[in-house]
Amino acid sequence: MPIISLPDGSKKEFSEPITGSAVAESIGSGLAKAAVAIRINGVLRDLTTHIEDDVDIEIVTRTTDEGLEVLRHDAAHAMAEAVKELYPDTQVTIGPAIQDGFYYDFARNETFTPEDMELIEKRMRKIVERDEKITREVWARAQAIEFFKGQGEIYKAKIIADIPEDEDVTVYKQGEFVDLCRGPHLPSTGRLGKAFKLTKLAGAYWRGDSSNEMLQRIYGTAWANDKDLKQYLHRVEEAERRDHRQMGRQMNLFHFQDEAVGAIFWHPKGWTLFQTLVDYMRQRQNIAGYQEVNTPELMDRSLWETSGHWDTFGENMFTSLTEDNRVWAIKPMNCPGHVQVFKKNLRSYRELPLRLAEFGKVHRYEPSGALHGLMRVRAFTQDDAHIFCTEDQITAETGAVCSLLLEIYRDMGFEDVAIKFADRPQRRVGEDQVWDRAENALLKAMDSLNLDYTHNPGEGAFYGPKIEFVLRDAIGRDWQCGTLQVDLNLPARLGATYIGEDGKRHTPVLLHRAIFGSLERFIGILLEHYAGNLPFWLAPQQVMVATITSDADQYALEVAQQFQNAGLRTETDLRNEKINYKVREHSLTKTPVIIALGKREVENHTVSIRRLGKKGQKVVPLTEAIATLSKESRPHT
Repeated sequence: MPIISLPDGSKKEFSEPITGSAVAESIGSGLAKAAVAIRINGVLRDLTTHIEDDVDIEIVTRTTDEGLEVLRHDAAHAMAEAVKELYPDTQVTIGPAIQDGFYYDFARNETFTPEDMELIEKRMRKIVERDEKITREVWARAQAIEFFKGQGEIYKAKIIADIPEDEDVTVYKQGEFVDLCRGPHLPSTGRLGKAFKLTKLAGAYWRGDSSNEMLQRIYGTAWANDKDLKQYLHRVEEAERRDHRQMGRQMNLFHFQDEAVGAIFWHPKGWTLFQTLVDYMRQRQNIAGYQEVNTPELMDRSLWETSGHWDTFGENMFTSLTEDNRVWAIKPMNCPGHVQVFKKNLRSYRELPLRLAEFGKVHRYEPSGALHGLMRVRAFTQDDAHIFCTEDQITAETGAVCSLLLEIYRDMGFEDVAIKFADRPQRRVGEDQVWDRAENALLKAMDSLNLDYTHNPGEGAFYGPKIEFVLRDAIGRDWQCGTLQVDLNLPARLGATYIGEDGKRHTPVLLHRAIFGSLERFIGILLEHYAGNLPFWLAPQQVMVATITSDADQYALEVAQQFQNAGLRTETDLRNEKINYKVREHSLTKTPVIIALGKREVENHTVSIRRLGKKGQKVVPLTEAIATLSKESRPHT
């Protein structure tokens, strides 16, 4: 007679073993309909699981994050079944749920086409209509390998061979289709629903290794209902329209080329935007008590070995061997350099906290297939800072950093900011007791500040736990940008000390802090958030002075000069073209203000202001226009 304990503290007693589905039904038909899985004593299981003992249970519904993951995993299986029915000679390899969707990698001699995708999606819908029962079975390892080899599924056999000996080999059956999988899955294919769509084709190396054979990957998305699917597809369409790479071309900001893979060629307007962000951040940091430094990009291997980067991050570092047999590494991070600045002088506790900041250029090797415009590059600039402090100062410094971060994000137009606490990863340096102190100190600081946060287990840096700041953009996408990391390892490894109040040497706490993270990536996020229509103070070209007739040319030059004298980034367009043509052209380059000048404006010493995205124009005296736009050109500092 199992007794079921529910999340609200209530209990249900049953006279005989019962399935998860039946437990959900006993609570309510609506819950049973929405249920996709069940959590038993913290472990996610199939709804068909039989419960014989007293347990804690949570019903997982289709609209939750975990429920969506189950739906997407089932959609991947439905896609694999559809592919096997349509193209029997195809081998299925790996097909997980991912953020917003799923994929499956296939081994097939012929190349999938968009027309194939349409057929596969149509067959998936038939599989849903067939409402095939999904069952879980545990097989002996040898039995499973023999079965999949007999099916011609060599990749599945390889996966089974790599499963640890102490783990069960589980398969799921739906109709005639059998797949190796840990689960959980829905009770039947009909429970998936039809709120899914196949989205794109791509290539993928077997097990992500470029030395292995290339497979074909089909991506899809799946949601709890049609409304959520439509909203997602709209976001995707909007994201394509806002693609920062397209904006970069349209606004003439930057480009990439094969001679410098993963590095950016900044054009004058793009570099102006970059430097505007640097100037803004420099001003904010100066007010907040940071001292700016600059450290070498190329440093000896021995420093990176001592810091721990060589062992934990070496595969991502660019290196060079010189004639004197010294190995040099281009820095992937700024922290070891900042520690060298700190330890160059004898430090006193009275100097702490010491805040060092750098706009440091770093290089990290990323596979070419992972590169994506400004969002994923090999060379980028961090708005990096390191705060050397005592353990007693962690709370105050954490509060100051969090306040600064949130104010800067608001200035940039991001009001919705989520905070995550990320603790120790598997690959790390330092003793567990040191990690305990670091994690407890950071958690204490966050709790004392009443910060709402979620837990992101195992995602800390290799040297310490961290807080992650995640921005939500105009179309609902999340971007992890800022970080604050508590490090009790690196200062000790690199020999950083200060003289305490007791006259003895102590090791400082090191707080690693970034706000934009990567300036290049943050610019990409800004361009997509605003669809290129940047706030006036950020726009690389703020004002275009365009003439209606050639009679206004001299006045246009005088107006442009006065705008420039007021600090406004201004250009002129004196071409012999119609004003509507000029307005349209400069609107496409996202120039926020166009000043149109004709005979009337010359005579009255006025200007006609046209604003990007707004209809009509406003005629004002030149002095008023300069005053208004000068005020708008200042960030909120």
